[in-house]
Amino acid sequence: MTRESDPRGAPPIRLRPPCRADGPALHALVARCPPLDLNSVYLYLLLTEHFSRTCIVAEDDRGVLGMVSAYSPPGRDDVLFVWQVAVDLRARGLGLGLRMLRQLLQRLGARPVRWVETTVGPGNQASRRLFARLADQMDAPVQESALFESALFGAGAHEAEPLLRIGPLSLSAVN
Repeated sequence: MTRESDPRGAPPIRLRPPCRADGPALHALVARCPPLDLNSVYLYLLLTEHFSRTCIVAEDDRGVLGMVSAYSPPGRDDVLFVWQVAVDLRARGLGLGLRMLRQLLQRLGARPVRWVETTVGPGNQASRRLFARLADQMDAPVQESALFESALFGAGAHEAEPLLRIGPLSLSAVN
């Protein structure tokens, strides 16, 4: 677990792997963070149980402030697929999303991640800026390609989710 101070004098923010008890709080956090897709509490429980190694939670003395849910796609151990990044309104503007991503990549250093992948809808400018900053800090290019067209979600249900691929990452950039 790492602790980082808030420049505004708030209690320190702790970054740690999620635990089973975090499932409901992660569900509530995502509910407060549109345009993220809200999934069932059960799914967030599964993330904490099966993917705690590739996920991270940010918290202070008042509770959960942020989270990154991620996993390595089967057979692609050098890829970290970032599924959701959520930052509570009270922690926005602190660079917490980027700090969580960087800390997660450092934690996975024993198993080198060469590529970060994610899907981000065209309308989610905050997430697009976050991943552009990550790519800049990692000195790695970003490639965008089609992945899930909007029609796959049902008529008018969801915008397209193109794939963003950052990398290759150098080990020195991760650490």
